[in-house]
Amino acid sequence: MASRVVFCTTCKNRTQHLKVTLPQNLVDNSHAVFVVLNYNTDDDLIEYIDGEYRALIDEGRLVLYSHLDTPKFRMAHAKNMAHRLGIREGGDILVNVDADNFAGAGFDEYIRRQFARYGSGIFMSARMIKGVMVRGINGRIAVTKEAFLRSGGYDEVKFNGGWSSEDKDFNLRLRQLGYQDVEIAPFYLNGVPHNDKVRFREYPHMAAIAGDLEITPQTVTKVANNGAFGCGTVFRNHDLDSPIIIEPLSRRPRVFGIGMHKTATTSLHIALQKLGYESWHWSSAHVAKAIWREMNEGDRSPTMEQYDALCDLPIPLLYRKLDEAYPGSKFILTLRDERKWLEAVMRHFSVAFNKWRAGWDNDPFTNIVHQKLYKRTDFEPDVFLERYQRHNAEVLEFFKNRSQDLLVMKMDQGAGWKELCGFLGHEAPADINYPFVNGTA
Repeated sequence: MASRVVFCTTCKNRTQHLKVTLPQNLVDNSHAVFVVLNYNTDDDLIEYIDGEYRALIDEGRLVLYSHLDTPKFRMAHAKNMAHRLGIREGGDILVNVDADNFAGAGFDEYIRRQFARYGSGIFMSARMIKGVMVRGINGRIAVTKEAFLRSGGYDEVKFNGGWSSEDKDFNLRLRQLGYQDVEIAPFYLNGVPHNDKVRFREYPHMAAIAGDLEITPQTVTKVANNGAFGCGTVFRNHDLDSPIIIEPLSRRPRVFGIGMHKTATTSLHIALQKLGYESWHWSSAHVAKAIWREMNEGDRSPTMEQYDALCDLPIPLLYRKLDEAYPGSKFILTLRDERKWLEAVMRHFSVAFNKWRAGWDNDPFTNIVHQKLYKRTDFEPDVFLERYQRHNAEVLEFFKNRSQDLLVMKMDQGAGWKELCGFLGHEAPADINYPFVNGTA
């Protein structure tokens, strides 16, 4: 069955451009559905659509939605809302086509062929050639429904104030999630020339800085908005008697491994990956430091929100804050025999056993987190054992009478798939043993 392609267009006082582009786009792309979002426009958009396209509306090829609650144009929110409405209209592939863009003849079939050729692991984006192409085609991005939902759409938190680099940010986040960026052929990239007075009519304060915001891997959050994107009340084909509420997407609960390091946290991390979670386990001191700083300076961690599950330091030190910031999350306390744990930590702190140990002094946050945990950066068995016992006791006390929120996995007593999958509501993987990995080795 062929994928359903939906073109998503937002309009806030840009009907003058839509009157030029929409008729041509409809003729040129007869196998696509067009969703136009009236974002509380003040011009004659509704009268225009009603007067020219009633037949196409009745056929379902063109759908007009109206969002009337927001006085100012918020680009990221508007695009997210249009894309979620595209999903509501059955879209498998969602294409952002700005009101001033010509899609090009057969662009719908071209998009369908490219996704059939490369598979669902891609997205498609525009490359503007300065001096050759009309400015304004950079926002052309085509994504699968799954990629859009997984990424959280355009970042409404970062780009709440108007028009800027939300498309560049979205592009980079998709790439960080592992999607391949396939360039849209220049043939399909054209638009209506216009000046910046029109472009910045809704947000004049952005005119001097738009496009200058630095977008780097360090400034983006792979998964944006924490499930709340494109939300609000809309009316389909301006039926004001039947409001449609677009609500935040329900995410499956986040999973936090809060057992101390060397309690089979690497094994838990791999097990969660096998269950389909995007799991994190100390990938770098840079990421760990960002999570620590964000959780201690604010009420959430955008860096942490890139993942479905996290374990290893500094997560065990943050369980109280995480429980408050992300209600409904699942917590897993992994335990080991105290003697075996102490031996494992001793090896972990030994240059002879741990190839990474020598680099800790050049990696300040590693020593910082050990200082936070143990009040020292060198191994001392009595201090470490007391801290291990205290951490476990405090976790058990904190989650007392909350068995639905905390799973205790006693790793030396054979805990594995049965306990983990029962707690998370998954079926245990068939013919796959629970992973047991020595992280230090």
